[in-house]
Amino acid sequence: MDAGALDRRVALLRFGLVEDKYGDQVEGFASLATVWASVKPAPGSERLASAENAATAPTVITIRYSRAVADLSPSDRVEYPVASGRFFDIKSVVEIGRREGLQIAAIGRADV
Repeated sequence: MDAGALDRRVALLRFGLVEDKYGDQVEGFASLATVWASVKPAPGSERLASAENAATAPTVITIRYSRAVADLSPSDRVEYPVASGRFFDIKSVVEIGRREGLQIAAIGRADV
């Protein structure tokens, strides 16, 4: 995998139990890892949902394989750019080669 192509930072978030500001355990997303990635937009789409237009931003994110991210799944999500509040739902994760990298197909809202 070409290291020069991994020129963006993305945060990977794991769904599970997290502690809220009151110290209670609630369901939510916690940081799994912040990694270098290649982020490439795929062709977008626009559809009518609940009587309002909703645009989606399909994106392909490529990261290096590591034990920390080996079990990434559609229940997790990606934040890009890091600390921006812009989230992408993971639709699929495919291993590239023999533990060389992971290709993540994700969908984010384009109108946020």
